[in-house]
Formats: sequence, structure tokens, C-alpha cells
Amino acid sequence: MTAPSERVRERTQALAFDELPAYLYDLDALRTHAAAVRRALPERVEVYYAAKANPEPEILAALGPHVDGYEVSSGGELAHVAKAAPGRALAFGGPGKTPAEIAAALELGVGRFHVESEYELHMLAELTARLAPEARPGVLLRFNLPLSDASLEGSSLAMGGRPTPFGLDPSQADSVVRLLTDGTYPQLELLGVHAHLASGLDAPELLTMSESIVAWSLALAERHAVRFAEINVGGGMSVDYARPEDRFDWTAYGQGLARLLATHQDLTLRIEPGRALTAYCGWYATEVLDVKESHGEEFAVVRGGTHHLRTPATKGHDQPCTVLPNDQPWPHPWPRSVARQDRVTFAGQLCTPKDVLSRRVPAPGLRAGDRVAFALAGAYAWNISHHDFLMHPRPTFHFLRDA
Repeated sequence: MTAPSERVRERTQALAFDELPAYLYDLDALRTHAAAVRRALPERVEVYYAAKANPEPEILAALGPHVDGYEVSSGGELAHVAKAAPGRALAFGGPGKTPAEIAAALELGVGRFHVESEYELHMLAELTARLAPEARPGVLLRFNLPLSDASLEGSSLAMGGRPTPFGLDPSQADSVVRLLTDGTYPQLELLGVHAHLASGLDAPELLTMSESIVAWSLALAERHAVRFAEINVGGGMSVDYARPEDRFDWTAYGQGLARLLATHQDLTLRIEPGRALTAYCGWYATEVLDVKESHGEEFAVVRGGTHHLRTPATKGHDQPCTVLPNDQPWPHPWPRSVARQDRVTFAGQLCTPKDVLSRRVPAPGLRAGDRVAFALAGAYAWNISHHDFLMHPRPTFHFLRDA
């Protein structure tokens, strides 16, 4: 569904002018979706929410009953999530961890580190021995595994299968595993492998990739006569902004993972969804400031823009949206500007032609003062945006829930 629910529609229309732009998050819809995702997955699949998608404390709390933990990728995220979701399991990933960040994670008792390089492994081992000698944190070695070109056809963002700064090169696999199995680093526990290779994949594509990751990982374990207790196959579940009604098939994905686990009775799989959990619960609501024609095309300039909702600029798509006409009396002495064509391009207030939220949207009769609700704004939206460019006011935030 791309049209806002009645609750979102009513709240958008009720917001005062100085409350716009605004982010609206439907927490009940988020809980319902997260519960359905959890039901679709086998028991031996653990879900860690990738906090980078949307770290709002209310979002983390709403997801809490439906996830096994949270994946963080910086010292800032680590401190934030540990405070917002105290006592919950955390996994610390991301390239370029600093000694101070690792030390903070050890102090917080983080149980899983996604190790991205041999250098990072040496650093983690030394800091563990010095700062937390009794902790014995778990290590998942992240690898940039090879992928066929066919595997990447549906991907919107490739993190592996090609030169990237993410993870260890597969050629290092045997030497790095030996460091964790020959007694060199007894203060660390080798748990298994992590491999997040691509994003924007549908269920069949992601299953094929997961099967390849598991097969490669278990072959590595067999070569060293060790058991991997868990394999993290990452996230990357598709969210289609052009066809938002075509959601990722969690049921098919869960069934495929169940078949994969049936042949490996002592293995736990972990996934790290982010966008696919929270995107659908969020809305970016704003107001049309002006409607004007330029070289035969009509533009609606709205309050805010891509400095609040960066996603359409970073992904090069049109953000799905719904126009909510404002039928209240016009409060100004000047006339309202009105669209004369059937389609309008929504642009923001920034001094750049790249500040476009959605192109050629059907909006006949659109007028200044009408409101617009942009859907799929619950992930990689506010938190990845360049907030201070031009120093416009920040949006307000509203968390909708049943009383």
C-alpha cells in the first residue's frame, strides 16, 4: 500500500504550519510487519536489526519483541543503541573500527564482532587481552566472497563480489582462520562467517546467495576441522520504490532457509534486515509552497526537500507520494498558485537542481497549500540526509500508536 492510512492522513492534515515538514512513523504498522516477518522465518534463523536503517529509539523499541538483537556499525551507533535498548544483544560490524570503539564495545560486553581485516583481528585480540581478558568475545569473519555477474543483476548496491573496502579477501581465509584455531588468539572465539554481499535482492536471488555463502563457509570450516556455530548471510532484502506494493516475499524466503537448515542440523543462520523492516512505516509529510511552469514542465516547490529525505537523490528514484488537498480557506491576500497540467514534479527548497523528490506525479489541480505525504520514508531517510545545507528548519517527528 502506498496511500497513507487514515491515521497518517488525518495527522498530516492536522499538523500546524510550523510543524511541517514532519516525519510520521506508524509504530503499530511496524510491529505488525515485524511480527509477520518473524513468523515467516524458521526457528534457527536469528534476526538482528541493522540500526543504520533507522536508529530512532521508538523504532528500536517497537522492533524489540520481534528481533534477537541489533547490528551497529560505529561507536556512535553502539552507544545510542545500548542506551535505547539496554541489555539486548549487539553485533559490532562495519569497516574502519577504531581502538576506542572496540574498547567501548568490550566494556559494554558486546558478544559478536564482525571482523573486516586481519589488522582488525590483531587489534581486537590485543585489546581483549588487555581490557577484557575474561570476556572471550565471538568473532565472525566477514568475507568479500566472489559472485557471478548474474548474482548481481537484481542488486541495487553491491558490497561484495568485486573490489570494495568491505571484508576480507577470500585468499586470506585459511591464514586468518588459523589465527583463531591454532592457539594464537585464545581470548577470541571463532563463531563463523559473515557475508553481506549485495542489497536490493528479491527472495529467490537472496536465497541463491545465502546458499552460496553457507556452502563456501562450511567448506572453509571442513578444511580446518572446526565447527561454525553460525553463519551471517546479511540483509539486502528488496524494497521497490517504483512498485512499493511488490514487497519482499518473506514467506518464500523463510521456506527456502528452512530447506537450507534441514541439511545442517547444528547451524544457526543470522540475517540483518534494515530497510525491509522499517521503510514502510514511515512518511515524510510536507506542504506545497508554490506551483510554477518552467520550459513546459510544472514544478511544485515544497517545504523541506532532499536535505530531509535524501533517499530519492542517493538512489536516483522517485519517492512514491500522495497529495492531500487542503480545502481550508486560503489565509493570504495573494492568489494561490495552481497546476495547469496533469503532472507535476515535486522539488525542495535547496539551491540545486538535484533537490527533486518525485518526477511527473499525477496531480491535476494541485495548489499551493496542499499537503504531500511521501511514502517508504522509514529507512535511510532522515538519518542519511545532509541536514544543515542551507540551514532550513529541521522536521518534526511524530510516532503514531494506539492509545
